[in-house]
Amino acid sequence: MPPYIAQKITSGITPDGDISKDVWQQATWSHRFVDMVSGAPGLFNTQAAILWSDTHLYVAFRAEEPFVEAHLTERDAIIFLENDLELFIDGGDCYYELEVNALNTVYEVFFIWKDAYQRGSRFDTPAFDVFSTQALTFGGDFDRSGPSFWYGTHPRGLRWAFLNYDMPGLETAVQIDGTLNDNSDIDKGWTLEIAIPWASLTLLANGRSLPPQPGDSWRMFLGRFQTLTVSGNEVQPHPAMVMTPHGVYDTHQPEKWSEVVFNR
Repeated sequence: MPPYIAQKITSGITPDGDISKDVWQQATWSHRFVDMVSGAPGLFNTQAAILWSDTHLYVAFRAEEPFVEAHLTERDAIIFLENDLELFIDGGDCYYELEVNALNTVYEVFFIWKDAYQRGSRFDTPAFDVFSTQALTFGGDFDRSGPSFWYGTHPRGLRWAFLNYDMPGLETAVQIDGTLNDNSDIDKGWTLEIAIPWASLTLLANGRSLPPQPGDSWRMFLGRFQTLTVSGNEVQPHPAMVMTPHGVYDTHQPEKWSEVVFNR
């Protein structure tokens, strides 16, 4: 797929979940998200837009959903077990994961490829202490069987996953067009705004300019997971809708994420 072109803005955005603001109306909205594996049109319409300023990265989502539902309220609960919207940012030897549900509950993880985590490296800091109880090894999604049981299927193998990571300055906000957790009526869906300071993305920049220079390219995953119950049985794995298909049911494939080019 062609790169997504993120337009630059001169003023800031205060996230409140309202994507009817003029600034988002002028943004370039993506095509309808597609199935992560097959590339077929997604179950419900989902679109995203990205803007940036000298100080922040801004991301917005609109998600069609006839029954808006969310129950998890504890920060860093496993949000992908219910309906969510997701943003990942690739940093070469590391990447960041953010998940948000319709209650604006946030789940964050910072991943560092195990082959890049060396003594004395830029990752060998108190913030990324592998002896922490919240530091785990991770091999990828739904690929722990047979030869891949320990290391997953990605050529780089394992990642350290730091579950206690909180992105400094992160702001998220949600608005619901409907009635949350009430399936007696038909909802239109929900929207999400995200703001992240460039100053907090130093590790993910991996030597690139912050803020980006016009023409710079980053890889990001923009996606959605949706619970689906058929004849009383929850479909597993949950349908995954993404901006750029992966060909496999594994979110954690940075080289397959969308290319985002920062424009003037």
